[in-house]
Amino acid sequence: MAEEEDEEGVFAVTKITIGVCVMEKKVKCGYEVFSAPMEQILQRLQAFGEFEVIHFGDKVILEEPIESWPVCNCLISFHSSGYPLKKAEAYAALRKPFLVNELEPQHLLHDRRKVYECLEKFGIPVPRYALVNREAPYQQLDYFTEEEDFVEVHGMRFWKPFVEKPIDGDNHSIMIYYPSSAGGGMKELFRKVGNRSSEFHPEVRRVRREGSYIYEEFMPTGGTDVKVYTVGPEYAHAEARKSPVVDGVVMRNPDGKEVRYPVLLTPAEKQMAREVCIAFRQAVCGFDLLRCEGRSYVCDVNGWSFVKNSHKYYDDAACVLRKMFLDAKAPHLSSAIPPTLPWKVNEPVQPSEGLTRQGSGIIGTFGQSEELRCVIAVIRHGDRTPKQKVKLKVTEEKLLNLMLKYNGGRPRSETKLKSAVQLQDLLDATRMLVPRTRPDRESDSEAEVEHAEKLRQVKAVLEEGGHFSGIYRKVQLKPLKWIKVAKSSGEGEEERPVEALMVLKYGGVLTHAGRKQAEELGRYFRNNIYPGEGTGLLRLHSTYRHDLKIYSSDEGRVQMSAAAFAKGLLDLEGQLTPILVSLVSKDSSMLDGLDNASIEMEEAKARLNEIITSSSKTIHNNGSPEFSWMVDGAGLPPNASGLLPKLVSLIKKATEQVRLLAKDEDEKLAETSLYDVIPPYDQAKALGKTNIDVDRIAAGLPCGSEGFLLMYARWKKLERDLYNERKERLTSPKFLMSMIHANMISCTMHILI
Repeated sequence: MAEEEDEEGVFAVTKITIGVCVMEKKVKCGYEVFSAPMEQILQRLQAFGEFEVIHFGDKVILEEPIESWPVCNCLISFHSSGYPLKKAEAYAALRKPFLVNELEPQHLLHDRRKVYECLEKFGIPVPRYALVNREAPYQQLDYFTEEEDFVEVHGMRFWKPFVEKPIDGDNHSIMIYYPSSAGGGMKELFRKVGNRSSEFHPEVRRVRREGSYIYEEFMPTGGTDVKVYTVGPEYAHAEARKSPVVDGVVMRNPDGKEVRYPVLLTPAEKQMAREVCIAFRQAVCGFDLLRCEGRSYVCDVNGWSFVKNSHKYYDDAACVLRKMFLDAKAPHLSSAIPPTLPWKVNEPVQPSEGLTRQGSGIIGTFGQSEELRCVIAVIRHGDRTPKQKVKLKVTEEKLLNLMLKYNGGRPRSETKLKSAVQLQDLLDATRMLVPRTRPDRESDSEAEVEHAEKLRQVKAVLEEGGHFSGIYRKVQLKPLKWIKVAKSSGEGEEERPVEALMVLKYGGVLTHAGRKQAEELGRYFRNNIYPGEGTGLLRLHSTYRHDLKIYSSDEGRVQMSAAAFAKGLLDLEGQLTPILVSLVSKDSSMLDGLDNASIEMEEAKARLNEIITSSSKTIHNNGSPEFSWMVDGAGLPPNASGLLPKLVSLIKKATEQVRLLAKDEDEKLAETSLYDVIPPYDQAKALGKTNIDVDRIAAGLPCGSEGFLLMYARWKKLERDLYNERKERLTSPKFLMSMIHANMISCTMHILI
C-alpha cells in the first residue's frame, strides 16, 4: 500500500494492484470470472483490505497493445495454449511489476529435455533417462536400437517396463511398454477424458518412431502419484492420487472432481520442492513426484498450479502471497499474519478437541486406544491349468553351447532360460536338431526314438502361442558330465560339458476361475479387514501413512494371482498386466527355502513310490502319531499295486473320450498318427493369451484358450508316461499322481460341469 496526497493535503491510502493476465479459459468457471481456487485465493487477499484485483481478459491480452494494458503493481501471468507469452514479457519489461512467476523461464516448461536439464543442474533427482532426437519422422539413428524387451540409446539400455515421453511438454501422449514376461503390451497415458486417463493396448509392442522422445526407467510407486504444489520456496502442499498407470480409471467425488488425498512430505522432498521453485523461478508451481524404493524423483514440472477443494490450502496460499506482495511493494508494512484471519472473523470458534476418525482406534480392556498398524497375508495362487514338464538328457553341441552362453561360460553351472531372446535361441537350435524322418523307424533304437520324440515336444511348445511369454514357460539346463579339453589358445586345459539335463516346464496358467477367485478374495479381504471403513482402505493407500506392499514369486500363476488380488483389494478395473507391473514386486527368493528340503522331498517321493508299488501294504509306524493320517500309507487300499493296471485302463478310456472330442476340431486325427497331427506338448497354444475367451468357456469349450486337441495331447502324454507300451510295464508313478489329479480336476471343473 502507498500513501498519496490529495488536493486538500490529506494523505489517502491506495491499494496494491494485482493484475491477473491469463487466458480466460484458465480462470473462468462457468459464468464466474475466476475458477474456484483462483477466486477463493483472490477473495482472501482482498479481505485483508490491502489489494485490488484487475482482470485483464482475453480481448485486452490478444488484441490491445501492451501500452493499453492496465498498469499494476504485481502480475500473475502464466502460459497456456494460445497465450502470447512474448507479449506478456514485453509488458513486464515496460511496467516492471512484481512477477509471481517469472515469464522467461516458462519457455523451458514446453520442452521436457530442458526441464530435465534444469532439474539436473540444480541437483534434483530425476529418473534415469536418455534422449532420442529425430530431425525427421522415422529417421534411422545409429545410436538407437530396439529389441523384444528393451531399447538401447547411446549405450544406455532400458528394459521393459520403460516410459516413452514426447519431448514436447504440451503433448501428453505418454506410453509405457510392458515386458513379455508380464504379457507384453503398451499403456497410453493422456489427459483425463471423462473417467479415463489411460488405455491399455495388449497388441502394441514396438515403440514410436515418428518424433523425438525421452526414454526413462519405469518407477514402481505402489499405484500412487504425488502432486506437489509450491507457493514460494518455503511452502509446499502435497496430494496423492491413484496413478493412471494402474487401470486408467479416474476416481471422482460426488462433485465430479478427481479424488486426491493430502500426504506428508519428507524433509528431503520439502527441499526438492524448494529447489524446483527456485530453479524455474516459479513461485506458484506444481510438479509430479515419484516415490520408489525409499527415494523420491521429480518426473514433470507443470508451472502454475493450484490445489482444488482445500480451504486450508486457500488460507495458506493467500497468506504467503500477501507476504510476497507486501515485501515486494510495501516493505514498510507488516506482513505478519493476524491472530484471526479477516475472512474468519464471523466464523464460530471450533471446540479444541483432539482429532478423531471413526474406526481409527479400538478401546482395549484397560481403556487404552489401540490402532491397527500392520496386516500380513500369505496367499496361494488361484485355479490353474495342469503343469507340464519334459525331461531329456542332451549331448548335442548346439544345446551345450547355448547353456554356456547364458551361464557365463561356467561348465558346471546350470542355466535358466525364460526371456524371449533366450527361448528363441533354444528354438533355433532345437529346429536344427529335430529329425526330419518319423521317430519310429525300425533302424532306430528305443532310446533314439524317445529322444527324438522329446525334442519334437520341446520344439512344439516353443513354436506355439504366437510369441514367447516367459511368465508361463521356462527351460533349465543342468550339466551332468564334463571332460578336460585343450584351451583354444593352446595353453593348458579347461573343462567342457558333454552331457546336460534339459527340463522344460510350462502350463500352470491361471484360469478364468483362478483370476476371479483371487479378485473376489481381494474384495473380501478389503471389506472384512477394514469393516465399516467404506473407502477407508482406498483413501489410506494414497496417503503417506499407508505402506502397501505386494510380493510374488516368479511363477506366472502366482504373479497373476497377486495382480488379480490387488485389483479386488483396491477396487481397480481393466487388465492385469498394468496392475502386475505397477503394484506387484517379483521376488524369486521367496521359494529359496525349498532348496533346503530337497533331500527330504526326494526321500518322501521314494517312500511314496515304495508304498504304491509294493505288492503288500507295509506301514512303518515310528511311535504313536497324533493323527491317523500321519501314518505312512494311511488311506491306501491294501492292494494298491494291483490297482495300477486298472488305473492305466481308466486313463486310456479317458484319453479315448477326449480324442473323440478332439475329432471335431481336426478330422485328420481320426486316421492319422499323432506325430503328424499334433505334437504331444501342444499346451503352448494357451500361452501368451492375456484375454480369456468368455464365449468359449460359456459354450463348454476348454478353459484358458486350450483346445480339445491340446487336451488330448495332454492326456495321451499322461498315458504314455504311466505305461510303457514297448516294454509292457508300468513306469514309476511317484511323479504322476499329482499330474493325474490335476488333469482330472481341470477337465471336471472346466469341461464336464
